[in-house]
Amino acid sequence: MRDSSFRQRLAPWNSPNFSFSDHRLFKPFLKSPAAFSLIFLVAGAFLSTLILYSPWTAWNLSGNIIKGSAKFHSYPDSSSEIPKRPHRQRQVDFPLDCTSFNNVTSGACPATYPTIWTVEEDPNLPPSSTCPEYFRWIHEDLRPWAQTGITRASLEAAKQTANFRLVIVNGTAYVETYEKSFQTRDTFTLWGILQLLRRYPGKVPDLEMMFDCVDWPVILTTNFSDPNGPAPPPLFRYCGNDATLDVVFPDWSFWGWSEINIKPWEVLLKDLKEGNKRTPWKNREAYAYWKGNPEVAETRKDLLKCNVSDQQDWNARVFAQDWMKESQQGYKESDLANQCLHRYKIYIEGSAWSVSEKYILACDSVALIVKPHYYDFFTRGLMPLHHYWPVKDDDKCKSIKFAVDWGNSHKQKAKTIGKAASSFIQEELKMDYVYDYMFHLLSEYSKLLTFKPTIPSNAIELCSEAMACPAEGLTKKFMMESLVKSPADSKPCAMPPPYDPASLHLVLRRKEDSIKQVEEWENTFWDAQSRQP
Repeated sequence: MRDSSFRQRLAPWNSPNFSFSDHRLFKPFLKSPAAFSLIFLVAGAFLSTLILYSPWTAWNLSGNIIKGSAKFHSYPDSSSEIPKRPHRQRQVDFPLDCTSFNNVTSGACPATYPTIWTVEEDPNLPPSSTCPEYFRWIHEDLRPWAQTGITRASLEAAKQTANFRLVIVNGTAYVETYEKSFQTRDTFTLWGILQLLRRYPGKVPDLEMMFDCVDWPVILTTNFSDPNGPAPPPLFRYCGNDATLDVVFPDWSFWGWSEINIKPWEVLLKDLKEGNKRTPWKNREAYAYWKGNPEVAETRKDLLKCNVSDQQDWNARVFAQDWMKESQQGYKESDLANQCLHRYKIYIEGSAWSVSEKYILACDSVALIVKPHYYDFFTRGLMPLHHYWPVKDDDKCKSIKFAVDWGNSHKQKAKTIGKAASSFIQEELKMDYVYDYMFHLLSEYSKLLTFKPTIPSNAIELCSEAMACPAEGLTKKFMMESLVKSPADSKPCAMPPPYDPASLHLVLRRKEDSIKQVEEWENTFWDAQSRQP
């Protein structure tokens, strides 16, 4: 389900003759063939002596199961042991003041918000922790403007498909709306940014940004590959892919998805942790589970073919979710914390990326991720065979059966993969880090602006009271549950440095090699099966 005018909004970006201005584009080395050549030259000497990553070796094929005789090797993720954030005494709360907003100020935002954020320094406390590894992708997402900066003309060009323009001046947010988003995506995205301002009052720099709430990224790299051509428009959205330059930002569901009764992330994360304790991994159903809406994408409809039947059992238990029926029944069958009952859970994209990935990864189950074509802000920090098991998108059923058979015959290794994923979600994707990712992304983005942010004449001031006080139902409930009631008691985590070409290439190569290794195991297994009488 998409905005009705999406195709018309998308059309300008896909025109080969489309141009914006005469600003030069610094091509991001991730998405430029010429730049990749440079990476190989820089990294060649180093990589020539490197022993490539191999999670398991010394494999034997025997009958219908695969037996591994090699030592289990964990992905050496430097971010897997993130120091605990220093804890300081909380500053004074500033709760929502709907009484004053409705009666005294006549709908005006209160003037009592903190504008200065101070954290008492304690020499006995450790410094701010280093942000998780996936924060390094902030540098890559902003690389297209690293040399040229972002001009007013580039920003205005992004208006063509944007749902809204957000302006922050002196710590206050203003919004200029162009088109209402699907459901409450725009509402909870703006709400999340307001909570960031409450968390770090006076610390988010002045900026202007354009935000598109539609799933599909639209800023095609091929339209901006000429170094003498125009710079791409900086457009924020929830996901990207290797063929686009859209800037990824945490999605609305971190603050709640009222239309389908999904709680704010901070609340839900605790529920998922408790849900994991109810059924230990070894006692869970030894199958792969998926439940969702198959109508949004052909690849999901194809997944339904993997369900158990009288003729075949692919080790998958797949269910179509009817959200209309579920809403009428009070969401009794869609509580995410009650869905950690299988050893394996399938993640598959919808029309683009799906918000369901974080819920699936949090379950202690082995996440079987069908080859994704999109990424969000944190998934680039995941490593195959460490955090998840890769599944082919063009031969799903066989790939899923192989994964489940392997995991059931290597229970400890499979359990370790599931635990690594849930630990990543609980420790590296908690709301502290979601807010810090937003803070660092917006701070780095603001440094690239070559103009002074100004408040549009038809923009309205935003504050938590203006959004939450008149809200109703689940929207109000989720806003109250995700409200930041006081400034943070510690500084944001410290940003890690950008990738150098060699280390970035190594990360990408490691992922590619892990996926190829699984494909080789699968092919060998099924070839052996086909030769049996």
